[in-house]
Amino acid sequence: MENFWQTCSAQLEQELTPQQFSAWIKPLAPLDFEDGCLRIAAPNRFKLDWVKTQFASRISALAAQFWEEPIEVQFVLDPRINGARKPATSAPMPSAPAPSVPMAASREAVDARDSGDPMDEARREQSKINPALTFESFVTGKANQLARAAAIQVANNPGISYNPLFLYGGVGLGKTHLIHAIGNQVLSENASVRIRYIHAEQYVRDVVTAYQRKGFDDFKRYYHSLDLLLIDDIQFFGGKSRTQEEFFYAFEALIAAKKQIIITSDTYPKEITGMDDRLISRFDSGLTVAVEPPELEMRVAILLKKAASEGANLSDDVAFFVAKHLRSNVRELEGALRKILAYSRFHGKDIGIDVVKEALKDLLSVQNRQISVENIQKTVADFFNIKVADMYSKKRPANIARPRQIAMYLAKELTQKSLPEIGELFGGRDHTTVLHAVRKIAADRSKSPEVNHELHVLEQTLKG
Repeated sequence: MENFWQTCSAQLEQELTPQQFSAWIKPLAPLDFEDGCLRIAAPNRFKLDWVKTQFASRISALAAQFWEEPIEVQFVLDPRINGARKPATSAPMPSAPAPSVPMAASREAVDARDSGDPMDEARREQSKINPALTFESFVTGKANQLARAAAIQVANNPGISYNPLFLYGGVGLGKTHLIHAIGNQVLSENASVRIRYIHAEQYVRDVVTAYQRKGFDDFKRYYHSLDLLLIDDIQFFGGKSRTQEEFFYAFEALIAAKKQIIITSDTYPKEITGMDDRLISRFDSGLTVAVEPPELEMRVAILLKKAASEGANLSDDVAFFVAKHLRSNVRELEGALRKILAYSRFHGKDIGIDVVKEALKDLLSVQNRQISVENIQKTVADFFNIKVADMYSKKRPANIARPRQIAMYLAKELTQKSLPEIGELFGGRDHTTVLHAVRKIAADRSKSPEVNHELHVLEQTLKG
């Protein structure tokens, strides 16, 4: 058992960052090994839960490789360590405006003293920062390189560069990963910094709870005292006037104190429905960056990196096949990989193209029925009585440019293509040209019933 754990630890130390290894693997200890079951202890519930979700599959794979047979790995609390920490963890919590607001500084000091980790565990736990989401684990490509560069600049100079930083894009593209990466870097460089990651829905609940308990003074005192506020999916503030008012006050206080604010949304700030104009103007005062769907090479890289972290051997051909057929977002790619690995392990088959086709047959059948950019171009050209070749040409008269913009808009709405991919299919145009077209047609659609009707007819024709 000890020999295995030395081998396992050495392998994980090579695969993980020093921060990750010190925080999550080093505190673990093997307890016993009986009847094909290995028990590994964690010092507290926080580490136990995180190791089970993030590292269990890799440790199980290394155990099976070491003993050359399937091994059941169980993670348990070490009662001695847990007992030693009991007085600290049972200390009474001070009153707070909402359950999501972290513990007071005195509690933090107790946990920090007992943790013994190079990273201040209490600070990390209260900040809600996910330690696995770092810049090192973030796969970079053309679709997100600007957003990543901006995030690194902010992490290196919080409160100075790009404040606020506003990241927007569709689901599963890495926005949340990037803001956690910023938090991780800032926290690693200064363990005493006050950081808070929060989803917009939780912030709304905090406001409601503060209102019910008449605790707005405590609420403001906490949020206005932060050094770094990371707020995810701010579109959920839409239509919630009291929440927007409280966030506006927090925003003003933090910016005035040169504290960093980072915000994500699924859409461009000015397109968020039900958002106060004064908040939108504050968002625009910093840097706004789009995170686009990953291009083919980036999707391949994501699959290979994720497979390696799961201890799976994925060939370039298989990764290319999956990436070519799944285009929407990182989350979809990771979900597909989990299906492939589960299918392969259950049936005891090596991962090849045939296994992938069988594992993803339902998903691939849906993808194959999706609308193509070429079909959109032909349908729009027929509708406006122009040539399909005009979609790729450099001609710019209004009777050609507008249908081309409409086709670009529909390609973005109805396909899984990224902006750079759409640009390539429209005569090698830059992705910023496509983005301009998408925004322009979306704005026209919201203002003009005639444009909305035209687009509705085209959409129904394509879907029919």
